[in-house]
Amino acid sequence: MKRPRSSTKRRVSNDAAELIRLAIGLSESGSRLEDLFWERKLILLIDQMLESGAEDDLNAALDHFYESNGNAYNVLADMVEGRSESAFLMVSRSGPEPSGGSEQFFDAQLFAAPILAWSRYAIPAGPLSRSSVETLTVQLGAHVFARDAQLALVDYLFSPDQMPPTFVATRQLLNALAAAALTGKPLCMDSENLPETNPFLSDTRYLIGAVVVPRDAALFRWNEPGATRESSLKEWSRQGGPNLEPLLTGCSCQFLLPDAYHSARRQADTASREYSLKASIDFLHTTAGIAPAELRAVIAPFREERLLEEYRIGLGPRTNPAIYHGSVWPLLGAEDENSELIAEIEKSLHKNGVKEVVVLHHDFPFEFCDDCGAPLYPNINGETVHAEMPEETHPSLSQTLH
Repeated sequence: MKRPRSSTKRRVSNDAAELIRLAIGLSESGSRLEDLFWERKLILLIDQMLESGAEDDLNAALDHFYESNGNAYNVLADMVEGRSESAFLMVSRSGPEPSGGSEQFFDAQLFAAPILAWSRYAIPAGPLSRSSVETLTVQLGAHVFARDAQLALVDYLFSPDQMPPTFVATRQLLNALAAAALTGKPLCMDSENLPETNPFLSDTRYLIGAVVVPRDAALFRWNEPGATRESSLKEWSRQGGPNLEPLLTGCSCQFLLPDAYHSARRQADTASREYSLKASIDFLHTTAGIAPAELRAVIAPFREERLLEEYRIGLGPRTNPAIYHGSVWPLLGAEDENSELIAEIEKSLHKNGVKEVVVLHHDFPFEFCDDCGAPLYPNINGETVHAEMPEETHPSLSQTLH
């Protein structure tokens, strides 16, 4: 995913220097034909670097542009993301003499199917049974992917902390899944070295897989006549949802549209902000018995140095300044202080039944609790405080959201 790069200067290799040259060329291109010229060269070089494991060189090229050339940075980030999650495949098929074998060409795309979930208990992540993987593969093939597509899923339900951490690791996962898709088998995950999942009230879980189609054929069902993204999501939620719900016992879930890997993750990041806020409100209602209309929400901006990082929303009773729970609304992509995020947060609060909303316009420092690391939230008095549930309740989970 696009991410802020480190400003640390590093030596630029020959491959990174060539990547920089090509990215500048594409960012300055004046026609679609010239775009294609630069894109072909970028694809060849990026594929070579991904296959050789040149993560440091890819990051060095991105670092070069991060503060000095935003247009070239976005162009290169798009290309590196795209090549880490997609590939061209050539498969040799043996045949009888004298003609011998033949070669077939395929496109492979890594995809993710996000599920938003919240629970008073730990949200599950972990291995999937073979029968679950087979059923989910059938439902994805029937409702999300094109009719000629071959699919393979990882037999694991991922938390965000367990997703591939680098571009090279993402490409390696794609390669393994694409090979599995061509054989019609799931990919068995060795989960021994995956990070542990931190407990949050609200979080995202992901199915990860690859789709393989004949070269230049449709990937998704909505690429074909008569289908739309909306209809695919509706059918996936209706048919695939019941097969996932037993894996997420005790959770309230919302299924998002499976899509290309990085796009699906961005969609989940965006949707999770409102979902997490709703989860906090529902949590206070079910745990502390406070109806949404009896809550007060306090919204404030939080900055690290001069950069606006996020808005934090403190939630507590209208009758006193205590903050019982909180939710974080991070800025994503190109959002900044000029974005209409406060209005979006207020709209979400009102939609979920909160009537009293207070907006504090002065900035707060980007601070966390020294003891537990939880965010500090604003209260009606303009202070930042630790969210604390009333004494008669004993929540077992963190007082924040992922």
